[in-house]
Amino acid sequence: MTAKRLPERPPAWEERLASCVFRALSPRLPSLLQSDPPPSLAPWQTVSVPRLEGKGALTATWFEAPAAARGAVLLLHPWVKWGKAFFHRHGRIEALRAAGYHALTLDLGGFGGSSPAAGFYDRDVAAGLAFLRRQAGTLPLHVWGVSSGGFWAHLALTRTEDVAGAFFEDVPPHLVEWSWRMVPRRRPGYLFVRCCFPRSYRYLDLRCQVAGMRVAASAYVSGMCDPGVLPAETRQLAGLARARHLVVEGATHLRSFNAASDAVLALALGTFLRAEGRARCWQPLPPKPSLGRPMKSAAPRRRAASSGR
Repeated sequence: MTAKRLPERPPAWEERLASCVFRALSPRLPSLLQSDPPPSLAPWQTVSVPRLEGKGALTATWFEAPAAARGAVLLLHPWVKWGKAFFHRHGRIEALRAAGYHALTLDLGGFGGSSPAAGFYDRDVAAGLAFLRRQAGTLPLHVWGVSSGGFWAHLALTRTEDVAGAFFEDVPPHLVEWSWRMVPRRRPGYLFVRCCFPRSYRYLDLRCQVAGMRVAASAYVSGMCDPGVLPAETRQLAGLARARHLVVEGATHLRSFNAASDAVLALALGTFLRAEGRARCWQPLPPKPSLGRPMKSAAPRRRAASSGR
């Protein structure tokens, strides 16, 4: 499959309606005051990421590498009440910094202090990548997406050549099909989406998109016991992307990293290294000047709303 054969983005009117219906049918999240990063992740800085189209901005946190960096990674959260604070635990940021990477965690639309969602969330991913490029200079960029964060990253990565590597945890091939399987009581609504918004439904099918991702290397990981993302689906996406994959024995959804953190980290960092080896030449740059007041969040605390599964 070539990029020319990728499903086209639906018309603006359809995207607006389909995204509103999709969010209305999505699992509800409890309101939560988003926490600041723990002291162990200092230094960090809260930054504002402008949208590329339309109004509003997205909240993000910048974690600078402790020494001269070899790259920068955009971390995209799953559909959980914590938003980007999902990455404050379990060691992903610490491992990236130790390997020489800057990290940027992004709140998708409606989470944390981010403006409400506007269309499909791949637009927010594109905004995050544009901001990360400005911050990282000429360093290689990578994406690490978990569940819905990884799903929306796929759509953005088919439309940019500026990302070297991508790593995905627990990503379903289609969010509506995942919802059909996991929330059967809402199946009439999902059937409505499929029948009334066919162009949107096809656009959201990663099996039609994944071969068009313009990255030098990618990899997938999921749990053997995940009822929403079957091992066969992870293998299928990896095959279409010509990527490596790992299925973790005994792991359920969002538990693959916890169950096999060493193996997952090795696969993620190895993927980024392979991507850098295949991408254009680059030179490490010294740390950039501070973006602002360190170790202190400048963004107002807001309650997280439903956004990005």
